[in-house]
Amino acid sequence: MKRVLFACAIAMPMVALTAGSAMAEVKTVEKTHVTLGGAMGKIFNLFGGKAAKEGVVATTAVKGNRKAISNGSTGQIIDLSEEKVYDLDFKSKTYQVTTFDELRRRMREARERAEKEAAQEQGKEQKEEKQAQKEPQKEYEVDFDVKETGQKKQLAGYDAREVITTITVREKGKTLDEGGGVVMTADSWLGPKIAALNEVADFDMRYWKQLQGPETLGMSPEQMATVIAMYPAVRQAMERFQKEGTKLEGTPLAINTKFEGVKSKEQMAAPQQEDTPKTPSGLAGRFMKKMAKKDDAADASANRAMIFTSEHEVQEIQTSVSGADLAVPDGFKEKK
Repeated sequence: MKRVLFACAIAMPMVALTAGSAMAEVKTVEKTHVTLGGAMGKIFNLFGGKAAKEGVVATTAVKGNRKAISNGSTGQIIDLSEEKVYDLDFKSKTYQVTTFDELRRRMREARERAEKEAAQEQGKEQKEEKQAQKEPQKEYEVDFDVKETGQKKQLAGYDAREVITTITVREKGKTLDEGGGVVMTADSWLGPKIAALNEVADFDMRYWKQLQGPETLGMSPEQMATVIAMYPAVRQAMERFQKEGTKLEGTPLAINTKFEGVKSKEQMAAPQQEDTPKTPSGLAGRFMKKMAKKDDAADASANRAMIFTSEHEVQEIQTSVSGADLAVPDGFKEKK
């Protein structure tokens, strides 16, 4: 089934920063742009079309247990009571229905496939894998830092202030440069508390809990499962941001999130052995490796590499939702 890029249009950090639900209906216009790093990002840009290059402007409507998202050509309706997702194609006037159970299966398979292919690309034999499982797993520490920049601007008709949050996940007992790790930087523009937007955040949180999948930042669940399989520390950074972000006052009207992978001293000492981290096997993997070779010289001298970025901005806010905003349009036929 075709997945729309804005399957989960509200970025997870925005949910983390927003308080509990006000139980109000709301309709918003928002822009989301996700950029993937490395060879994976090159493929994403090559086949992702205009949305991959410029982002997606989408209308989101939420009321009760139902949420609808549309960008004019494709759309999606999520029903928590039915545990179903309706993917809409406005050009062909058709829709497809996917159950939450099916989504959970796809996410699990995407994660397992990415982990399996990663192991194969690293050239591990079965005996080596078993031995690695017996060895103690690395422990990580998380550093959290928040700074108010003093910058202000208007967004969606509201005054907003800039807050930059930096989260570092590194190997326990080592500095970031010594043991490597992941750095998450979230540049947030916080407005006053807007009760209506709490409904959107609350819905997304309930959706992710029911789906029991990884948190997303404008990606489909399958894409995020693959990223987390490649960079396990990403999940720890997101969880810490979700926990600490609730302490920041205000409603996020825009947030730009960047994840960077940092090489350890050992990886910097042997850059020729560090291909694009855990690229998949098969045709896609070979293509990614071929494209990645163009950047090998630059990558070898840099200890940081962008994993992905997510830009999200609320452009309009309305506090009323009609029945038509949440329903499959008249005349649409189900595509089996």
